[in-house]
This record gives sequence, structure tokens and C-alpha cells, in this order.
Amino acid sequence: MMLKKAGRMSWRMAGAMLVIVLALAGCGSNGNAPAASEEPNEQGGTADKPLEKVQVVLDWTPNTNHTGLYVARDKGFFKEQGLDVEIIQPGQSGADQMVASGSVQFGVSYQESITMARIAGVPLVSLAAVIQHNTSGFASPLAKGIDSPEKFEGKTYGGWGAPVEEAVIQSLMQEKGADVGKVNMISIGDSDFFTAVKRDIDFAWIYYAWTGVEAELRGEKINMVYLTDYSDKLDYYTPVLSTSEAMIKDKPDIVKAFTAGAAKGYQFAIGNPDEAAEILIKAEPDLNAELVRASQKWLSPKYQDDAPRWGEQKLSVWENYASWMFEHKLLEKELEAEKAFTNEFLPE
Repeated sequence: MMLKKAGRMSWRMAGAMLVIVLALAGCGSNGNAPAASEEPNEQGGTADKPLEKVQVVLDWTPNTNHTGLYVARDKGFFKEQGLDVEIIQPGQSGADQMVASGSVQFGVSYQESITMARIAGVPLVSLAAVIQHNTSGFASPLAKGIDSPEKFEGKTYGGWGAPVEEAVIQSLMQEKGADVGKVNMISIGDSDFFTAVKRDIDFAWIYYAWTGVEAELRGEKINMVYLTDYSDKLDYYTPVLSTSEAMIKDKPDIVKAFTAGAAKGYQFAIGNPDEAAEILIKAEPDLNAELVRASQKWLSPKYQDDAPRWGEQKLSVWENYASWMFEHKLLEKELEAEKAFTNEFLPE
């Protein structure tokens, strides 16, 4: 069941941001990352100080979106930056709230949930785009013939009941002059995509890199209606690495060290997808090894894609998606997009 969860879009976490009213507390780590001139000692720290212990919380169960973090931890890239990084899974409150409250220094999030968090007064900040372009879309078994948004009419969609789901479906259908009111929308929670489309629903929202690749391995042919094929505004960053404004203000050296280590981890996964996959498999042996290898091969070229460097984010992407959300009444006010992300800590 863990594998299926990893491939589904986790809108519950994004929706939960609308009710967060936390004031950012002080973060749990102390000290700063070593200066670049300091040499590592045998323990992986520096001659002047031990490794700084920090945590990064995943958005969901481990999958290939997270490979770079595991690579950075297990190949010592974080240690090179003076950090001892623990990768943890989110509790009931979700990764965003853990980062916002200061209980965890870093997290894996999404542009959409950070946007909603900031509108709700929670100053989360995106540090890097894990994947440069949105690879999600609406999937359905090939036999159902749903290869374009107008064919959603008369079909049943399975999701989480979040307002953004209907808004996205409506946006795509409008491009084809179709009526979202003719789509039957039900909540299926964490149900497995492959089971649900045989029993309860016709289509669902997935990340191709995980569930789509799994369909290939199963020999189950699917149609994909990608968001980016119908709207440039829906080509947003998902997922991203996040932190709080408090961390950026109070401990910028640690933020820089973490981002540098993560960047090296993802760059390694870009150039060495096979070895990167084995690192994730070893770290998380409950994962389907065949799926991890195939997913990593598909996803590695998409981490950086056409960006000048891994992780770089554009103001226009943040503005476009926030504008789309505001137009569809998903935001109460317009986003100050320039405050929602930063490229400052990415290595040159």
C-alpha cells in the first residue's frame, strides 16, 4: 500500500494549509554550518565543530522524488557541508506544518501548498524545485478512451474532495468547450489507483514518474492527460524543498549548506540514475526495487530539464500559478510571489 500512496497527488496536505494559524517558532537546531574554508575531520565534521544535526521531512512515503536527499545523505554530500541530516516521514499534521512550526528545519512540499500557506499567513519558503516541470496528469485505463479533457464528461473522477481538483479539471475541460458539471466526482482517499479504476472510478490524478511507470511495468496501458498540455499556468513546481522564513533569517548558513548538499545529491541522480536508484532501494528496502529502478530512469532527466541548474525557480512560474488559483477563487487574495521562493541558496 505504501507504494501506491507515493504515486498519488497529496492534495490533503495542501488543503490543510488553509487552516494553519501557526506563528513560526524557533527552529530546533543550534549553531551554523562550517565555512567553506574549514576542512572535514575524520568524523565528517570540521576541525572546529561537530556535524550540525538537522531533519528534512518528506511529503509522502519515500519515492524517486526524494532520491537526491537519500543520495546526499548516504554518499556524504550533506556531511561535506557540515550537516548530519535525518530524513523523516510526516506525521498526521503533515510536512508543511512541521516545517512552519519549527519542529523540523526542512521539508518536501509543493508550490500549490506553499502558495496557500503564505496566503494563510504562514511564511514557508521554497528553496529549490525538485522537478523543473509538472509531470502530473489525469490517468485512466486505455480501454476507457479518456484521451482528452472533453472525454471527462459522463465519467467518474476519484480524488480527495479538494476544491483545487475540480478547478483544475474545469480549467482543462474549458479548453475543449466541455462541461465539468457532467463529471461525477467522488473521494477515494488513499485507494490504490489500479484497484480503483477497475472498481469505482474512471480516472484519477497521478504522478507519471511513479504510478505511470508502475502501469508500464504491470503491462496495463493507460491514457495520460497532462496538465501542461492544456495550460502553461499549470506548469508549476511540484515538489519543492522548503524551509521557514525564520530559518532563512536566523540560520542562513545551515540553509545554504542543506541546499548545497541536496543539489549535489540530485545532480548525482541526474548523471547516475542506476546507482542513485540502488541507494534509495538500500535505504528503503520495502520499496518495489523494479519500480524504483524504472522510475529513476524516467525521472532523472526531468529533475533539471531545461533549467540552467538543478533547483532554479522562476518568478513567472510562481506568479502564473498563483494568478490561476486566484482566478479560480482558490485564494482569498493575490500572492506576493517574490517572497514565496528563493534561488539565493542554490550553488552557482
